[in-house]
Amino acid sequence: MGRDGRGVAPASESSIQITFQYRGQRCREKIRIKPTPANLKRAERHRAAILVAIESGTFDYAATFPNSPNAAKFAAVPGQTKTVETYLTDWLKSAEKHVKASTLDGYRKVVDNLLIPKFGQVMLASWRRPDVKAWLEGMTCSNKRLANIQSVIRKALDDAVEDEDLESNFMKGYCYQKKEPPKDEDDIDPFTPDEQAAILARCPPEFANQVTFSLWTGLRPSELIALNWSDIDFVRGRIVVRKAITQASKGKVEDTKTSSGRREVKILAPAAAALKAQKPRTFLAGDPVFRNPGTGERWTGDQQIRDLWVRVLKLAGVRYRWPYQMRHTYASMMLSAGEHPMWVAKQMGHKDWTMIAKIYGKWMPAADLDAGGKAEALFAPAQTRDRRAG
Repeated sequence: MGRDGRGVAPASESSIQITFQYRGQRCREKIRIKPTPANLKRAERHRAAILVAIESGTFDYAATFPNSPNAAKFAAVPGQTKTVETYLTDWLKSAEKHVKASTLDGYRKVVDNLLIPKFGQVMLASWRRPDVKAWLEGMTCSNKRLANIQSVIRKALDDAVEDEDLESNFMKGYCYQKKEPPKDEDDIDPFTPDEQAAILARCPPEFANQVTFSLWTGLRPSELIALNWSDIDFVRGRIVVRKAITQASKGKVEDTKTSSGRREVKILAPAAAALKAQKPRTFLAGDPVFRNPGTGERWTGDQQIRDLWVRVLKLAGVRYRWPYQMRHTYASMMLSAGEHPMWVAKQMGHKDWTMIAKIYGKWMPAADLDAGGKAEALFAPAQTRDRRAG
């Protein structure tokens, strides 16, 4: 390391070597002064100034060591002249052209409320993973929230590398997580048949049709809001899901949440009955299928639905759960009834059934108390079919 571990040491009778870390690499540079005690002290102060400049993002290698071979290697890159705030502000403006409104809204909340207040004045090239990790360790939010924050940072840095503002993305392949205790309550909290009946009894008629439809199709609220009568194929008994309207999109139609979200959903009998009851109310008017009963217009986002939902659940005497639990209720009913997980996954717009197993696995064993019986009947040797393990 050098003199007493201070990063300076005599290199020859006429020079002193300074050692420091810069952009993840150990650097050694010589200054042409005799290594006297006084000059070694001067070299220590020079090194300390270099470390301060590196920390603040103002260090210019070529200006400090113009004759060093490292000067070209560490030539200034755009990220050395931009603060995190400057870069992220420009990044959000660029993202407006490429991402959905709901995605942009999520980016903006993380950037404006969290990243800029914490790291805004840091130079982009000096931003490091340990800084982010130390910050995340002090947060009290869930791992899911932490992952969302890191996802925004990772995406922004990926674009910085692509635009040659940075040489590498320090968040690539990394995701900080805390050790979390087991949750007291499961996030999946479906409505029981009795609760569903109580809710429907307290719904205005038109809203009751929408609630029944939600419970028996598993559509996301954003997909249901965007649904038009032209998306209902009565001949084949299918709902064609191709678009969504989110709170952030402010009424503008967007693509579904994922590519697998573009799908066809089978119309089950209760959903068909809801559509039949709804048809006299909105079919002749054209689009949409379901409207805000208070305005007679298309819902503009799930917040409007929540406002009515809160009142209905209170009247019904049902413990509050957010409207998205109707989608979870659909999944739990299908799986508990023994429907194939892959079919349920396709109905709900998941890419494959692994997500279904992960999220709704607790409901799957309840599908059939005699699970395995069909396999026994088909494949087990005759003499073992009636035996059961003790």
